[in-house]
Amino acid sequence: MISFNFESARNRSRVAVCAALVALACTFSTPASAGTVNINTATAEQLADQLVGVGPEKAQAIIAYREANGGFSSVDEFEAVPGIGPATLENNREKLTVGR
Repeated sequence: MISFNFESARNRSRVAVCAALVALACTFSTPASAGTVNINTATAEQLADQLVGVGPEKAQAIIAYREANGGFSSVDEFEAVPGIGPATLENNREKLTVGR
């Protein structure tokens, strides 16, 4: 068993370095797709939680549009959903993907 004497300055420095390395590793281990929302597969809850200006009603409208039209072929098509205007599209453009 490894034990540290935290009273020692050397051991405190080691712990601080290890904690910093763990934090750094966690930061860079996030997938590249983190923060994106695939509007062809996201649930209503995911849409409402992750998109600016989209609540439960708009999330349901997005899903209804997706089901009626066979999915989105581009991010720009998002604006065709009733209740989604240019501002909502632009506020979320960097997050949106169609996964194709």
